[in-house]
Amino acid sequence: MFGLAMCCGTVATMIGLGYLMQRKGYKGGRAFYLSGLGISSLLVFTGAALSLTMHPAFAQAVAAPLGTGAGMGFIAAAVSTGLACLGTGLAVASVGSAALGLVGEKPEMMGTTLIYLGLSEGIAIYGVIVSLLILGRI
Repeated sequence: MFGLAMCCGTVATMIGLGYLMQRKGYKGGRAFYLSGLGISSLLVFTGAALSLTMHPAFAQAVAAPLGTGAGMGFIAAAVSTGLACLGTGLAVASVGSAALGLVGEKPEMMGTTLIYLGLSEGIAIYGVIVSLLILGRI
């Protein structure tokens, strides 16, 4: 977990520094950028190595054997998430193309189209919530 936090922190720091450099108009940014990129890639690879090579004793716990009911629960969780994502893809495809056409003609309708896209994305969120509820019962 420490390695993952290290990777995410490094990426967030580099994004923030890049934004500040662009905003302030920092001259000579190429050398600074390359040195920062080298350091950040070293930190990311170190974090990834820590994440992948942690001692397996940290992850071991006593687990009870699972029966067929648990297997069906896992299948139900996967199907609910998969079908919700499939429905979201279909909804976003139709709403997104209509939204692009509308924004091309009336740019002031951008906020309304984003609301409709958000509603169609909600389908996937509901599927994930249902699958988490199913997994919580196993």
